[in-house]
Amino acid sequence: MTDNNAPLYETDIKSLQFLHRGKVRDLYAVGDDRLLVVQSDRLSAFDVILPTPIPGKGRVLTELSFFWFKKLGHIVPNHLTDIAPESVVAESERAQVAGRAMVVKKLKPLLIEAVVRGYIIGSGWSDYQKTGAVCGIKLPAGLQQAQKLPQPIFTPASKAPAGQHDENITFAETEKTVGKALAAQVRDISIRLYTEAADYAATRGVIIADTKFEFGVDAQNNLVLIDEALTPDSSRFWPAAEYRTGISPPSFDKQIVRDWLETQPWNKKHPAPALPPEVLRKTVEKYREVQQLLTGS
Repeated sequence: MTDNNAPLYETDIKSLQFLHRGKVRDLYAVGDDRLLVVQSDRLSAFDVILPTPIPGKGRVLTELSFFWFKKLGHIVPNHLTDIAPESVVAESERAQVAGRAMVVKKLKPLLIEAVVRGYIIGSGWSDYQKTGAVCGIKLPAGLQQAQKLPQPIFTPASKAPAGQHDENITFAETEKTVGKALAAQVRDISIRLYTEAADYAATRGVIIADTKFEFGVDAQNNLVLIDEALTPDSSRFWPAAEYRTGISPPSFDKQIVRDWLETQPWNKKHPAPALPPEVLRKTVEKYREVQQLLTGS
């Protein structure tokens, strides 16, 4: 029997066909047309999976994704089904999926990441300093780090093979990858999702600086929101009370881990160093804090 409160580094579900272990998620087949997606407590930084799990992280990501899928469901369909994860695994395996899994429709994923930026930070800030643009989108001169953009911009990235970095691409490259009509649809829907989410988050004292969506298509080529949505793993959340321009504001995510790793003699390749207890504790607190702020639970 698995302890429900113990961190889950990886699943071991024998009652379903195992498909794939990603950086955070473990995937299993549920028949021919459904998937069981389990959010582990693994954490990756600089595209390397760390040896230390973050207790309860998978549950935070799952609860936030459910919250946003429901809240934004009027904009675009998502991949959720009404099937309870506990109902598709053996009784002895239910503790591995409780509160941290979803049974979803099996769809064809698009080979791009749909990134929307409302603020200039991270790789966007690096690009802007070099070229005055992000993903080929020219921005006003004189922007400061972390400044709010005049309007949100769609800055897609290519989906890199495991162990490699996703790379920012232009909209023209996106059109080549998924086709012109679908590229425009992904862009417009992504910006709408981000805008509605950011407006709501602002009422809860949270700034969504940027976020990443993933989409798939069904057999009829309809666009569907997949993966996770607006979690600390896929978004940059800042506490509004501590925000100011000219610096990289503190964030509700793994930034504490990244900052600590930057001080270590580590080459950003596997294996990564284990996290000390203090860094682990602060990271857990940040994930839980933003979940409570956004969902009220």
